[in-house]
Amino acid sequence: MPGLLLDLAPLRSRRAFRVLFASRAVALAGVSLTLVALSVQMYDLTGSSLAVGTVNAVAGTTLVAGTLVGGVLADRLERRALLLAARAGAAAVFAALALNAAAGAPSPLAVYACAAALGIVDGVGETALVAVTPELVRTDQLAAAGALTAITTQLATMVGPSAAGLVIAGPGVVVCYAATCAATVLQVALMLLLPRLPAAAEDRSARPLRALAQAWRFARRHRIVAGLLLVELCGGLLALPYAVFPAMGERVLMGDARTVGLLYSAPAVGAFLGALFSGWAGRIPRPGYALIAAGVVWGAAMAGFGASRHLAAALVLLGLAGAGMITAEILQRALMQRYTPGALLGRVSSFWLVLATAGPAAGGALAGGLAQALGPSIAVVAGGAACAVAVAGVGLALPALRRADLSGPPPEEEGVGGG
Repeated sequence: MPGLLLDLAPLRSRRAFRVLFASRAVALAGVSLTLVALSVQMYDLTGSSLAVGTVNAVAGTTLVAGTLVGGVLADRLERRALLLAARAGAAAVFAALALNAAAGAPSPLAVYACAAALGIVDGVGETALVAVTPELVRTDQLAAAGALTAITTQLATMVGPSAAGLVIAGPGVVVCYAATCAATVLQVALMLLLPRLPAAAEDRSARPLRALAQAWRFARRHRIVAGLLLVELCGGLLALPYAVFPAMGERVLMGDARTVGLLYSAPAVGAFLGALFSGWAGRIPRPGYALIAAGVVWGAAMAGFGASRHLAAALVLLGLAGAGMITAEILQRALMQRYTPGALLGRVSSFWLVLATAGPAAGGALAGGLAQALGPSIAVVAGGAACAVAVAGVGLALPALRRADLSGPPPEEEGVGGG
């Protein structure tokens, strides 16, 4: 059992990583409140579900833009300074949201503007975080560091919405925003304890679009990195059919709103348990095989959920899908950090993060369209099965991905495509 539990070695042996981990945990505690508060406040101000969807779309769009911009900046600027600037910017946005909410007549336009700004600074900060991690831990600790990052995110996902509901129902959204601002200020203070983390960019004179194109050529040609991006695309696009959960809960499982709530919670619980018992991930000799297996399990379990007609089986299969998803994420992050040169890591990481954001959004629309045409059960089964087959196909087509490891110097890789 000790060998299976979450590996705490990066926290025990690396002071700088402890600082980064603590600062991120503090920030997540606050941010999880604000994500709910934005939607609730916008609905209270406008009475429009369209307005709520729009504010989330604005934040999502600028998050993608901020992620790509952050990738370029992380490869050019001193990375601690970039992290500090991004989180200080986030604190300013939260303060603006609190002031707007406390005003006599809060402005919906101000909420839109703050959501847009928040997406940008969050995108920059998250990309910089991925880029700095290999500088703070040993190569054989990358999977453990990724698991620690993942488990804090899952905790925030599980606890945050309920905590936000309690705060909003009590003191109100102003307190949500103010608490998040205070947590982010504390995060910035903790990050001041990090050492300087200079970027390793080889060419700072290239224009941003050219710099992104250079990183894209690397990612496309490198068999392992290309495979990691393809696995992420397969899972996000095909095996996260959250948009179909209401129909599955009510029409297929013959439940009610409580049933639907359980369906949404089950993957997060499975992901949390998967991260909690991920101690093996950094020790196995061929994590590439484990990555492919995790992706196949993710898709197959989601397909099984689509075929389920009993709630207990559906919840177990969704939990298994969540465990497969988080295992794939942990191994993707570690292998990408290992096989991408430091001078390109910010930009290549930004591609991965964009896929992690845009893939599920596009996949939700795809699953919803299929459910409308063929029924929710068929839509979920088809998506999950397609994910399992596609991930297995990636593994078969790219032997280098299967052979990838997390020890020793990265070997040179041949290309997968032309320039």
